[in-house]
Amino acid sequence: MKYDLLEGRAQYPSLKGKHVFITGGAAGIGRSLVEHFADQQANVTFVDINDDAAQAVIEGCVERGSSKPVYRNLDLRNVDELERFIASSGAERGPISVLVNNAGNDDRHLLPDVTPELFDNCVSVNLKHQVFAAKAVAPQMKQLGGGSIINMSSITWMEADGDCVVYVTSKAAVHGMSRALARELGPSNIRVNSIAPGWIMTEKQVNMWLTPEGENQIDTRQTLPGRIYPPEIARMALFLASDDSRMISKQSFIVDAGWI
Repeated sequence: MKYDLLEGRAQYPSLKGKHVFITGGAAGIGRSLVEHFADQQANVTFVDINDDAAQAVIEGCVERGSSKPVYRNLDLRNVDELERFIASSGAERGPISVLVNNAGNDDRHLLPDVTPELFDNCVSVNLKHQVFAAKAVAPQMKQLGGGSIINMSSITWMEADGDCVVYVTSKAAVHGMSRALARELGPSNIRVNSIAPGWIMTEKQVNMWLTPEGENQIDTRQTLPGRIYPPEIARMALFLASDDSRMISKQSFIVDAGWI
């Protein structure tokens, strides 16, 4: 898997020393986010529930000479604990100036299988924590005079995928939420944007869903040849977090090789 594509990346001096908080940072896109922000010498705090994978991310950052991230095992469905940890992280490591709401789960499900419990859990994992994380970091960003919130959406809601209706609903809501937060927080110089990835070649995607039929679908739907890897998403996040994008807010950035 092409996770360690740090070579040739842009450097953003404005990210050096900034406190960056990332959810779901132990694997997939999240892992690449942690690696890329640490490579910019940002002070990265990330949460996940996979301790072994998280430790491997930390060790890799240290070996490359990047800043050493701080990790906490945290189930994001517990929004009270999430808010407390964001508050304590800001107090201990300095106010958070960048939030990347990355965590999510795109498990497949059809409408007959949707129960109230599945619905609530899917919304909690893919949407609810993003709102409460933004709520928790906003006072810290206001203290700093501004900040950047980056929410992870998906092209699934634009494509109208038919095999994960609650996930698609959640990701559509992320788009609307981001625009509403951008309007509310903009007067405090807090920028809010979303990223909508296409089919990203994470280990989970390759192992669980990349069938020969899926390969053919990618070749047919993408206007650009090749495959999309997590660093493509991380590099977009770096730009949106940096001062280079200081006048960009309320936008959604599609990274899908021209699928949509």
